[in-house]
Amino acid sequence: MLANLHESNFEAAAQAIFAYQSVCNPIYATYLKLLGHAVQSPGFTVQIPFLPISFFKTHPVQTGVWDPETEFTSSGTTGQIPARHLVRQLDHYLFNTQKGFAQFYSDPFEWAVLALLPSYLEREGSSLVAMANFFIQKSVHPESGFFLNDFDRLKTALNTCKSKGCKTLLLGVSFALLDFADQYPMDLSGVTVMETGGMKGRRRELTRRELHETLCAAFDLKTIHSEYGMTELFSQAYAQGGTKFRPTQTMRVFTTELNDPFCPLPAGRTGILNIIDLANLDTCSFIQTEDLGRVFPDGSFEVLGRAEIAEMRGCNLMVE
Repeated sequence: MLANLHESNFEAAAQAIFAYQSVCNPIYATYLKLLGHAVQSPGFTVQIPFLPISFFKTHPVQTGVWDPETEFTSSGTTGQIPARHLVRQLDHYLFNTQKGFAQFYSDPFEWAVLALLPSYLEREGSSLVAMANFFIQKSVHPESGFFLNDFDRLKTALNTCKSKGCKTLLLGVSFALLDFADQYPMDLSGVTVMETGGMKGRRRELTRRELHETLCAAFDLKTIHSEYGMTELFSQAYAQGGTKFRPTQTMRVFTTELNDPFCPLPAGRTGILNIIDLANLDTCSFIQTEDLGRVFPDGSFEVLGRAEIAEMRGCNLMVE
């Protein structure tokens, strides 16, 4: 189904997956029942109830009966319960990340991938690290690798890639890119610098626009790229400069009212982001996030930050 997915059959695929998950996913099925929602496919995907993302912190979200090969976990902050995303087959996730990146950039294996992800490398279970490691291991360029806090080696690798003229991706968490920019401002024209968000308490929070302006100035670039993903999703979205993300082929984004998660909003209105991720075939494809944003008529979207009531959202219907 996903191998032949395209714009014209996305709706039908989402309806089929909803029919499957609404019966074979115990958590989702119970959630729908307690909402009083008939377990049958609605007329349009936007009418499908989205499962609050907080359930990934409190319940094993799983469709069907299978043993997980691994699991992804969120970093969270001190005192918070991390989210857990059970992974039936790691290759399924990795294959989807490869296709998603290639949709906007070309095959990631053709790139030199230089990953600056210290906060993610310092713990286990990061889906972002799994993706980056897959790209690095399959890359045709020996400069590809993780750099943790070794800025000298990173600078050397970047200069080598520039001299070779190869396609180069510097993928980094925001605070680490800012640290590198402070200590090693350099001309990175021709390099794709991509931030994954997150200060992780290491620096003052900046707007995405402020972050990009700072990095552009330090690296002599016109644009900074961005990746949007999370533990609970198997698909990503990319912004190729600016603040508008474009979802990959297996992903669609909608908004609902902040105080009414069952009230869809028209394009351009700010609300809670709700994501259909058809790659989440074995868990749940219909996720209500805790992010505020806007969705535009062409399907692109902006992320405006976390909802202030994020920790209180979710559903109390299933408290055990």
